[in-house]
Amino acid sequence: MRKGWSKRRAALERAKERAIELLIAVCGVSAVVFVFAIIYFVFREAAPLLFGGLDFGQFFGSEEWYPDSNSNKRYGALALIAGTVSVTTLAMVIAVPFGLGTAIYVSEFSTGRVKETLKIVIELLAAIPSVVWGFIGLVALNPLIIDAFGAPVGLNVLNGAFLLGLMSVPIMVSIGEDALKAVPDTYREAAEAMGATKWQVTWRVLLPAARNGLLAAVLLGVGRAIGETMAVLMATGHAVHIPTSPLDSVRTMTATIAAELGETARGSDHYRILFVLGTVLFLITFLVNLTADLAIRGIKKR
Repeated sequence: MRKGWSKRRAALERAKERAIELLIAVCGVSAVVFVFAIIYFVFREAAPLLFGGLDFGQFFGSEEWYPDSNSNKRYGALALIAGTVSVTTLAMVIAVPFGLGTAIYVSEFSTGRVKETLKIVIELLAAIPSVVWGFIGLVALNPLIIDAFGAPVGLNVLNGAFLLGLMSVPIMVSIGEDALKAVPDTYREAAEAMGATKWQVTWRVLLPAARNGLLAAVLLGVGRAIGETMAVLMATGHAVHIPTSPLDSVRTMTATIAAELGETARGSDHYRILFVLGTVLFLITFLVNLTADLAIRGIKKR
């Protein structure tokens, strides 16, 4: 009787394990399917222009963006691409020192209540909706930039970059701290046994050992900044213009798609060109990730 019950129980446990394994496999496969489905959808909507009539020279070489013109439609995305790159680059100049510096401090130097308080504050930053960040840029940073720099308008590259930098910091801190914590304690103990100070251990031992994870943290921050929409829509001035300084107003690709897609007729050239912008945005993100992967492989080989 007991043997029969034990066999049935073992069979039931095996069935549960197989069901869980199947569920995990379905989740993993579905994630890949969803990614390819999104790629297919974007390319499908952009294909009629990509392979039938789009002037790539004008698209990448002109800053004239007049998709609604009745007499002379012009699809020049150079200013939109320049706006995206300029805002993202300046945002990373702001975010990388603060993000990685905070990760190092939280992981290696802070203790007790200070550490817990910093973690809570960083998590609160990550929880702020992007539209709230946009309001902060519109209402608070706008007059501050005008007063501090004498700019004609405070909705510009600097405003958007500052917001994107703050929005990217939490993910950099989280991933960077995990990367530093993943370094074995034996590394720290060996360096300290040789008389190294806390800062020397961090600079000479931990940072080189955790560089793969820190690079991943920076690139995730880049992806966060490139893909942000609402904050840059509200804080950068939304002007189709190639910036020559951080105080120039710009328009990014994501803001353009968000602002114009709802006003276009499905299947029109204007509709299609916005999906072409989405395709370019996807390719930029892909190249960033590919570069990171190649860099990490090179680091591992060395």
